[in-house]
Amino acid sequence: MVTAVTEGIKVSVKTKYQPYYSSVRQMNFVFAYEISIENNSQHTIQLLKRHWHIVDANGYKREVKGDGVIGVQPIIEPGQNHKYVSGCNLTTMLGKMYGTFLMERQLDGKRIEVDIPEFNLMTPFSQN
Repeated sequence: MVTAVTEGIKVSVKTKYQPYYSSVRQMNFVFAYEISIENNSQHTIQLLKRHWHIVDANGYKREVKGDGVIGVQPIIEPGQNHKYVSGCNLTTMLGKMYGTFLMERQLDGKRIEVDIPEFNLMTPFSQN
C-alpha cells in the first residue's frame, strides 16, 4: 500500500492483478485498485473531480479526467473515510498510475488539489 497526505487528507492505494479478466495472449492486463480517502483535517470536504495519469511499460501515457469517482462526489466529514474500488487495463504487464483529486471544503468553498500517490501495476509473473 502507498499513501500520500495533503492538508490532512490521506489517500492510500492497494492494487491487485485480475487474471480472470486479463488475457496474456491478447496483451490485455487488468488491474483493480482500492482507494481509501481519510479526512484527518478539521473540515468537511467533498470530492469534486479526479485526474489520473496512466503510464504503461512502453511509456504510453494517457490521462483520465472526470467528475467524482465511480459516479459519486462523496462528502467526507472530519475523522471519516471513503473507500472505493476501480480498475485499469494495460497492454503491458507493468505500469503505474498517479494523479489528484479536487476537493472542496464545505465551510468556505476553498478548493484543494489532493495528491494520489504513484502506484505500480504489476502482474505477479512479471516480478521475477
